[in-house]
Order: sequence, then C-alpha cells, then structure tokens
Amino acid sequence: MKNLLEKGTKCLIVQSKFSAFSFWNYIDVCEITGAKYPAAPLGLLTVAALLPQQWEFKLIDENVESLLPEHFEWADIVCLGGMLPQQPSMITIIDKAHKYGCPVVVGGPDPTSQPELYHSADYLVLGEGEVTIPMFLEDLEKGVTSGRYKSDDRADMTIAVVPRFDLIRFQDYIMVGVQYSRGCPFNCEFCDIIELYGRKPRTKTSNQIIKELQYLYELGHRGHIDFVDDNFIGNKKNVKQVLPLIKEWSEEHKYPYYFSTESSINMTDDEDLLQMMKDVDFRYVFVGIETPDDEILKQTNKRQNINKPITEAVDKIYSYGMIVNGGFILGFDNETDQTAGKMIDCIQDSGICVAMVGKMYALPNTQLTRRLQREGRLFESSSTLEGNVHLDQMTSGLNFITTRPRLEVLKDYITIIKNIYDPKSFYDRIKYTGLHLKPANKYRPSFSKILMSLNAFSKVSMKAGFSKTTGGLYWKTLVNVLLKNPKGLEAAVNMAAMFIHFQKQSEFIIDLTNKEIESIMSYGEDEFNHAMFAEA
Repeated sequence: MKNLLEKGTKCLIVQSKFSAFSFWNYIDVCEITGAKYPAAPLGLLTVAALLPQQWEFKLIDENVESLLPEHFEWADIVCLGGMLPQQPSMITIIDKAHKYGCPVVVGGPDPTSQPELYHSADYLVLGEGEVTIPMFLEDLEKGVTSGRYKSDDRADMTIAVVPRFDLIRFQDYIMVGVQYSRGCPFNCEFCDIIELYGRKPRTKTSNQIIKELQYLYELGHRGHIDFVDDNFIGNKKNVKQVLPLIKEWSEEHKYPYYFSTESSINMTDDEDLLQMMKDVDFRYVFVGIETPDDEILKQTNKRQNINKPITEAVDKIYSYGMIVNGGFILGFDNETDQTAGKMIDCIQDSGICVAMVGKMYALPNTQLTRRLQREGRLFESSSTLEGNVHLDQMTSGLNFITTRPRLEVLKDYITIIKNIYDPKSFYDRIKYTGLHLKPANKYRPSFSKILMSLNAFSKVSMKAGFSKTTGGLYWKTLVNVLLKNPKGLEAAVNMAAMFIHFQKQSEFIIDLTNKEIESIMSYGEDEFNHAMFAEA
C-alpha cells in the first residue's frame, strides 16, 4: 500500500447527493439565479483543511457535477461524510471507491450516530474532526489499513482551521457557509445537535471569523454568507463581541456580504442584538418554532418557546429587516384534532413563507429515541434507509408508534401542506412579509451582479407572473408591496421564486403521504406497526 502521508497523495473528497425532492434542495431557484445548488459543502471544506496540506485535493459535489470513473482512477484515497438523508448515496460511493482500489474515510453526523451502517468503509472518523482526524492520521503514519476513531472530547473552536474555500467554484452556489459556533444551551428532547456537539456553545474568536471573511473576499466571493450554526445566539455574549467587528470589517470593504443564520426565538428578547444583526445586513433567520401549543413545548423541553406569541415575535424580527423561515413539526405526543388548524393559523398569521413542516422523526441517539425505546414504541430499523432515497422529515418521519392514530396524523399533515402551499395562502404570506419587513440593506452588488439579478427577476416574472395558478397573485402582490413598502419588494420577489420550488415539492409530499395512507388502510394500522417491528 502506498504511503498515504507522503507529498502528492491524491485525495478525492465527495459530497454525496441529496434528494431532488428535499425541502431545501430548491433547484428551480438555483436555475433562476444561475447557480447549481443552494449551499457549498462547508463540512467537507473544513475536513480538507484538517488533512495533510501536502496532499492534492479534488472536491466533487454530486449536487453540482457527476462523480465519474476518472475521479476514482485519479484518487489515492477517498473521503466523504454527510447526514441521514445522504446515507444511501454515501454507502454506494464506498462500494464504488473499493472497486477502484481506493481506501475510504467516512465521517459526519450520520456515521457518528450510526457507525455500524458504514462498516464497509476502511476508516470511520467519528465525532468532531478536529479531535479524531489527528487520531486517524497517526494510524495512517503507522501503516494501519483500517480503524474506527472516536472521542468524547469537544473541539476547541478557538484554534479551528479556516476551511478550504478555494476548492469550490462560488458561482455554483447561492450561498457559502461559515461556522461560528457549535452546540446549543437548550435541551429539546428531539434534537440531536446537543448530543453531537453538547449544550455548552463553543465559538470561534472574533479574529477567526474576520480571517475567514477576509479569505473569502480575497478569493472573490461576494453576496450571501450563511452562518450555519444550529443556534447562532447560543452564546449571546460572544455573538455581541463579534458582530461589531464584522460591521467594522464590512464598512472597510464596502459591505461585500449579506448574511443568514439559524437562531432560537428568544433572539426577540434582545433588541440590541437584533440591531447589531441589522447593522451587518442579516436578511434571513431560520427559527425552530415546532408547534404553537405551549403544553407540547413543555413536554418536549422546548421551554425557550413557551409564552412567546409567534406573530409578535416574527413581526419584531421583520422590523429589523430579517425574513423569518420557520421549522414546524407534526407528530408530537398529546396532539389533538385541533393541532393542524392551530399550526395553519400560526403560519398564516405570522406570514412565514418558508415554513418547513416536518413529521416528527426520532433521530439516533436523542432523548426522544431513548424514551421511545423504553416505551417500546420505536421502530428500530427506522434509520436504515434501504430503498428510501428521498428521506428527510417531510418525506419520512413518524418512525415510532404515535399516540394519536397514525392515519389521523398523516391526514392532518396533508391538510397542513395543502393549506400553507395553496397559491393564494402562500401569496397572502408574501404580501404580509413584504409589507411588514423593514430592510436596511447594506450589501451593494457589482454591476455584473445587478445584471444577474435583473435576469433572475425576468425569469421569476415569466414563471410566476404568467402562470395560470399564480399570475394574478404575483402581479397584484408586487404592485401592493411596491406602493406600500417598496423596500420589501426584493423580498417579495425572492419568496415568489421560492414558491416555484415549494409548489412542486408540496405536490410530491402530498402524493407520497397519500400512498402511505393507502398502504396503511390496506391492512390496518395495527398490522402496519407489527410489520415495522418485524423489520428490526
């Protein structure tokens, strides 16, 4: 076997494919903007920076380009990693690499949670790469040809590497990610983030973030940067230290970026923080709302959302120029026949256009999964995705015996999806967002970016403005926003573009769910549950 640590070792890094029907895989929007995929593979870019820098790297993102035989022929070693929805494609890539005689290194959230499913890989590098990649490299130096590397230690984010952003083409992506923190201080029962990264948020230093922004700037990236943190404000003290420095750097460089992130809803308790985010041009924030029912929130330990009127909280975020994307879940214990109606009203009243309503999924190694196991309700084979290439929390989920009849939950799910992604309902929310949003955009696109935006606007107008189902709604909404709140027009157009994706995606979800309902009805819910347990 070749000494893989020597200079010139060729390392193929592969980002495996996500389903085209995923909620976040808005390919139609990418085509409109001239990109190929929404987000660059930040995790693998970070892995590349942690591996020996004397190696030669080639990154293939299957969501952007095809993985070809010549890529394996070129490679001395193959590295890949990913999340639960990527499981089938990752396992396929391992087999392909072995056919070409390439040793394979696998890591990431799903291999960390379910390493037994990736036993065919030569090296399993689990947990946080900053801790376990050095362990793997130490064995590689000894000539060890296989191994599993894990540690309970947490990475010190203050010495984290700068990702190898030079390995991607920025024009392929709508946004590029930057990570500021890992971990979340809360204790939601269904969340695997606190299991993977802990409840004590660890952050990079302010200087590290500025260094990454500077590197991206020097490489030529302009436009959208997403802080990929699972809770950007998990350590508010540190966030308030880094935001003023980002503002200062942005001013010096004439605001080359605008930002998005994910946050807990308690961000609305701190107006100084909201103003700081506005000052550096944060435009989007994803908030895990889950359910408008406070009793269910208490039972699942999502206490940070209790007694937070959703519409008021969302309106406050809008007033600081940020569009709210919301995460919702159906399938909690103790839901009722009123749950679907409450969720629909919550989404409509708050004007949340990008509302990801998922079915509850008991992820590996969470408090929820452990409780369901104790109660004898978990389908143990549920995280093995043989034959399921479309898995996410919308296409799958409910991998346990529900407290309400499963058929009722599934029918309610269809009701919610039909309602919130009905064209009129969606455009009502676009209008609400467009009229309530108070943007203070600081990012100034180049002339070429302006031309691209005008081209994208013309494409949206052709697709949405001359569609039988959305044509009248599109023009009426845009005129309304233009006359009453012209600064909200850009956001309205962007949300109209998103609906082109959601209209197709919601039809797919409804069709898939109807098939599931038909299958359960054909032989009864009890028999369905028995069959699921028998698969374990």
